[in-house]
Amino acid sequence: MTTDGMPRVHALRRGVPGRLPLVLLHGFPLDHRMWHDVTDLLPGEPTVLAVDLPGFGASPSGPDVAQALGADPAPSLEVMADGVAAALRGQGVERAVVAGLSLGGYVAMALVERHPDLVAGLGLIDTKATADDDAARRTRLEVAAQVRAEMRVDRVLGMRTTLLGATNRVTRPDLSERLERWTRDQGPLGLAWAQEAMAARPDRTQALRAYAGPAVVVVGEEDELSPVAAAQHMVDALADARLVVVPGAGHMTSNESPEPVASALQGLLARAQRADAAA
Repeated sequence: MTTDGMPRVHALRRGVPGRLPLVLLHGFPLDHRMWHDVTDLLPGEPTVLAVDLPGFGASPSGPDVAQALGADPAPSLEVMADGVAAALRGQGVERAVVAGLSLGGYVAMALVERHPDLVAGLGLIDTKATADDDAARRTRLEVAAQVRAEMRVDRVLGMRTTLLGATNRVTRPDLSERLERWTRDQGPLGLAWAQEAMAARPDRTQALRAYAGPAVVVVGEEDELSPVAAAQHMVDALADARLVVVPGAGHMTSNESPEPVASALQGLLARAQRADAAA
């Protein structure tokens, strides 16, 4: 557990002081390490912070974060978002460009809704604003129940292939191996809690409509979990969003094709910095 009961913030790069930092939120069932491929490609000198969400990596569990916040311990993205906000403020970060992939995108949208002053720019990568339908919700809860009962992560290991696009499932076995290794490093209770939190999430389309800042939406052309149509839905809801479709990539564009993701985030950083300077 971290000493203050909040999620662990990792400084991946130390950039120019005073400029907006880039905060990266990882996907399920991984941790902050999934961002290294992208951050290695970012030009210039941005400060880059990556968070291990509650229950993942070096962070305390979701219930522990909820207790530290004085919040309802029930699994929720709201606890994740409030924990991230508290952890960033504990690092002296009051305003940042926030980008998240999949689960990280859900948390980023919860931050926009609950901590709008924190988010100077919004990056939504292979994620969706809509809630789960009944079938998807049932599946998440079944997975959570099995992982809790077995206290093993085996039930979610199949995601190491479904997270990838059809092209890279065949041509990049190394990616599947990396995803399996990162998944095996996670605790079963953290994965179960996160599944239950995602199952309970609301539709946040209205939160995106209320957000006036710069945004970028990135999606793999072959993403089967959060397809291009879901990305376009978010672009349509946002006031100032750009859409980037990554050819030959699936749900893990950050690792399947990190170059366009890094370029999109660099562009978002520049737009957010200009907007803040003009405000």
